[in-house]
Amino acid sequence: MSIVESRLLELGIDLPEPPGAAANYVPVRLAGDLAFVAGQIPQVRGELSACGPVPTAQTPEQAQEAARVCAINALSALKAALGDLDRITDIIRVGVFVASDPSFTGQPIVANGASDVLVAVFGERGQHARAAVGSVALPLGATVEVEMVVQFK
Repeated sequence: MSIVESRLLELGIDLPEPPGAAANYVPVRLAGDLAFVAGQIPQVRGELSACGPVPTAQTPEQAQEAARVCAINALSALKAALGDLDRITDIIRVGVFVASDPSFTGQPIVANGASDVLVAVFGERGQHARAAVGSVALPLGATVEVEMVVQFK
């Protein structure tokens, strides 16, 4: 078992089957030593776990958990693309999009759901640059979408 997979086990995280593309794109695109992970939505066993805007349809805490699910889905896609998560040397950038009511400004708090799990799994290598952006709507009505760029060996 890899070091990263052991850490996931310690954290009680079971990687799901990697999500497939919902349209004409690939879940992960490798370019040199960088992996670009397409936007991941909070799907659990093929079902959306959080739909609609924050805070009317989902609380900030529910959206934060949805961002965590998105990051875990991204790790699953990376494992499928790289074969071994131990190949990841750094999480470079994370983009978090939050379906938001016009007055909601807590996108950074929601984005912490993704950031916190990445740092818990990778330690210093999981620290990253980040954008947390409010959006009118996201694919399939999702509350959150997370994309990332990672460096690998």
